[in-house]
Amino acid sequence: MPWLKQLDEAQRAPVQPPETMLHAFREAVRTVPERTALAYFDGRISYREADGLSDGIAAHLASRGLGHGDRLALMLQNTPHYVLALLGAWKAGAVVVPVNPMYKAAEVAHVLHDAEVTALVCGERAWEGYLRAAAADSPVRIALTVCELDLQSRDDERVLDFARTEPAEDADDLLAVARAGGAAPAGRELTGGDIALISYTSGTSGAPKGAMNTHANIAYNAERQHTGLQLPEGACIFALAPLFHITGMVCELSACIAGAGTLALAYRFEAGVVLDAFLEHEPAFAVGPSTAYMALAAHPAATRQHFASFHVLSSGGAPLPPALVEKLGAAFGTYLRNGYGLTECTAPCASVPPGKQAPVDPASGTLAVGVPGPDTVVRIVDDEGRPVPLGEQGEITVRGPQVVPGYWRRPEESAAAIPDGELLTGDIGFMDEDGWLYVVDRKKDMINASGFKVWPREVEDVLYSHPAVREAAVVGVGDAYRGETVRAYVSLRPGTPAAPDELIGHCKERLAAYKYPRQVEILDDLPKTTSGKILRRELRSRGDSGE
Repeated sequence: MPWLKQLDEAQRAPVQPPETMLHAFREAVRTVPERTALAYFDGRISYREADGLSDGIAAHLASRGLGHGDRLALMLQNTPHYVLALLGAWKAGAVVVPVNPMYKAAEVAHVLHDAEVTALVCGERAWEGYLRAAAADSPVRIALTVCELDLQSRDDERVLDFARTEPAEDADDLLAVARAGGAAPAGRELTGGDIALISYTSGTSGAPKGAMNTHANIAYNAERQHTGLQLPEGACIFALAPLFHITGMVCELSACIAGAGTLALAYRFEAGVVLDAFLEHEPAFAVGPSTAYMALAAHPAATRQHFASFHVLSSGGAPLPPALVEKLGAAFGTYLRNGYGLTECTAPCASVPPGKQAPVDPASGTLAVGVPGPDTVVRIVDDEGRPVPLGEQGEITVRGPQVVPGYWRRPEESAAAIPDGELLTGDIGFMDEDGWLYVVDRKKDMINASGFKVWPREVEDVLYSHPAVREAAVVGVGDAYRGETVRAYVSLRPGTPAAPDELIGHCKERLAAYKYPRQVEILDDLPKTTSGKILRRELRSRGDSGE
């Protein structure tokens, strides 16, 4: 079969990663010490400077008693401080726990307690606002704060819309510590089998749990990303996805280090700021959720010139509607490449190969997410774990060097989700005869309407084909007659009004009678995680409450 040949060819070209990303970083310091490693608005930090600053952080952490394998929580937006703290923590032998900076006090407290965090790096304003209190009732005994206005002087008020605060008396200043210098502690060299990150799942359903991404997991996917992108030597990568998310950590930061490139940072996503950064830094690659690309495409200032420097533009972290790929291509001459991965497989396990374009399944209208990468086996199985025939839907499983060994101190959940090293993703999909993988939906998001299965992604893709729809999410809500019925939430593109009845009719013309939404609610914005995933859980709760 053609698909078997294609996958076999991919597996015959194995990735040869460094043992850890610290090894790759030190090689970049050795070979291109004066190349810009980090660009932050008008600020620049070379590989040599980043090495010295992260050494200072490692020396300080060791002097404060941070031991090998201790956990350091890192709660920052996309700034150079994030990268310096990450490298410093790894040089000190620590495990980094990325924390979403949008988390509220209770969410942060869960992570600090669950991961038994010893040290915390965060912004000064967050420390003064609520993190001091959250850390007081936790294992945290070392605190370092940063001012996000440092390391640049442009102070773009569109995102850096705050003033400096007085340094905290009960926390050390990360940049001052870094500049104080010092040698990274000896005898704490990490290996590929050591845990690099405890990455907490986004919590779109249930309490977040920590996936243990090893240094080997990260190094494999970083090198795979760097090799597969085929970017120019020393290329600039723009951090469109947040670094605290596994996509940003691996596909941006780690892949950039693997290629000794420049990572361009802009604090947080704001479409106008990002477009300006595209022109200034001329990045060759960026990856982000489809919602970010929707915002960029809708911005009135966006032109083809903004996207002219890109060799590859990728989407990850949220479903990619085929209509958005078509819109971006027509408006900006740029092909948006799809991909698929999870926190538990350290970001990507399938992607669209260079020079290829993902097909759309003619039967379902689903856009392929790519083909499995080297050394990676993706299977489609039924409820008993048996492989299903090509073209049939089932649960997607992943086995390969990027799959985590388990969840932090949750052996039973680890055994259930990753039996014998094979990740049960909980995603429903199928594979065609050419080896393309299609993701239909989350297993638990399936809607049962009068006994008929409805996959929200299929309905959402139809909604996205309407010219007025900017965002769409479909959930099942209780219905006395049908058990569940299909309800859609949408936000509209500026200046393109549409009524609920119009959107229902649009779907009714294109979907079977049991699939089209009986209810449509128009919102200004759909609730999302900061990584861009639409929170169906919140929308489902809204629907069940009758709002």
